[in-house]
Order: sequence, then structure tokens, then C-alpha cells
Amino acid sequence: MNYDEIEIRRLAVITHIGVPDEERANPQTLWISVIMRPNQGFYGLNDEVQNTVDYYAISLRLGDLAAARPRKLIETLATDIADCLLGEYPLASVAVEIEKQILPNTDYVAVRIQRVCAEG
Repeated sequence: MNYDEIEIRRLAVITHIGVPDEERANPQTLWISVIMRPNQGFYGLNDEVQNTVDYYAISLRLGDLAAARPRKLIETLATDIADCLLGEYPLASVAVEIEKQILPNTDYVAVRIQRVCAEG
């Protein structure tokens, strides 16, 4: 079986996130990576952006979604992103990873989720 995928790797977004109120008070940078499997494979796209998933538009949507409201958990943001992408774009599935630089002596903490379109 063939799977054609589009990946956005480590998109920097600004958001208010964290469990303590003090942490949420200041904007933070998170890094979002998504792997999307479009409903339409890459064959038959005829080199036209309207026949595929516009990853530039998705990058803007992810930034807007992250900034839309404060959240306590990066897990919540990951779920919001997966729901948004599957609901607004012609995708069969999506994987989301969010990185946050928060713990000392670590590069980052990350959460990962995978979701499949309910219709697919």
C-alpha cells in the first residue's frame, strides 16, 4: 500500500501555555511538527496547489490556533491541532508532535499523537 505524506517539521509558534498561572502569563515558543496523509495521493495532482493540501495555509492555521487561547497542557494543544486539521482539510490521517523547552538539563519535552479521519 502506498502512503503519500506531507510533513511540516518544527514550526515555531507563540502561545500562552503551562500549568502554573505564572507560566501561562508570558508567551512561549513551541515547536510543532505534523505529518499529514492527504485523501488524494500525489498522482493526479497535475502540479496544481489546489489539488493538494496547501502546507503554507496549514502553517498559518497552526500559528493562529496556538495563539487563539491559553492552555495548560501541550497535550490539549496537540489534540486541538489534530481535530482542526482533520476537520478543515482533506486528510486521511495526521500525526502531531509538540516540543516545549521547559525542563532543565533536557533539550525539550514532547507529546505525540496520531489520529485517523473518522470518515476514512
